Amino acid sequence: MSDTEYAPGTVVLLGGRSEIGLEVAQRLAPGRVVVLAARRSAELESQSHTLLDAGAAAVHCVEFDADRVSEHSAVLSAIVEDYGPIGVAVLAFGMLGDQTRAEEDAAHALAVVHTDYVAQVSVLTHLANLMRARGSGQIVVFSSVAGVRVRRANYVYGSAKAGLDGFASGLGDALHGSGVRLLLVQPGFVIGRMTEGMKAAPFPSTPQQVADAVVRGLHKGSDRVWVPGLLRPVFFAMRLLPQFVWRRLPR
Repeated sequence: MSDTEYAPGTVVLLGGRSEIGLEVAQRLAPGRVVVLAARRSAELESQSHTLLDAGAAAVHCVEFDADRVSEHSAVLSAIVEDYGPIGVAVLAFGMLGDQTRAEEDAAHALAVVHTDYVAQVSVLTHLANLMRARGSGQIVVFSSVAGVRVRRANYVYGSAKAGLDGFASGLGDALHGSGVRLLLVQPGFVIGRMTEGMKAAPFPSTPQQVADAVVRGLHKGSDRVWVPGLLRPVFFAMRLLPQFVWRRLPR
């Protein structure tokens, strides 16, 4: 795939340590400037070398704390000022949280929802405004099948993803005709650091498989991709399950 198949400009990875995000960035990197935004940005040397090896023209690291929503506008504006207009922005930050803890600890439940929904809403709004003013750009948002129909086993995380689904879908429609495209990614269980030690759910995927689906979606101008694609009909059918069956399903 050539660089011209994606929106021109800097590639920005918000969540610079994300396995999936870095896989996506590697596929977009050849010939482009990449910005890794994360906490402790001075410690992103390994990730920077990976992207340079993948062909990035340059890699820059900036400090970014997703939970500090009051700083989002300044961080994104500084990226544009220092490294040029954003062509592709990948939102790859988030947390699974601990469902058992969240059921007893409201502060932990709020932390999950804040990172996985509130912070995403903030970043998406600022990005949309920057890209709409330019008339060009692509945004990648990672949701989850956990938000399609929220399960008892992980309802805190799932509810945040359900909210993100609704917001991102509506924002994508609002951006129609502006030159800006939003790609909503709905992966199932992804085998990686974030799920280490957990029993894999049916139809698992790897960060590499998710990244391949993302770049295909960007290339096609898709609005939504499921990973693996089989999950789309599976979850269509699962919406029809009676509630007494649904509440017994595992994560």
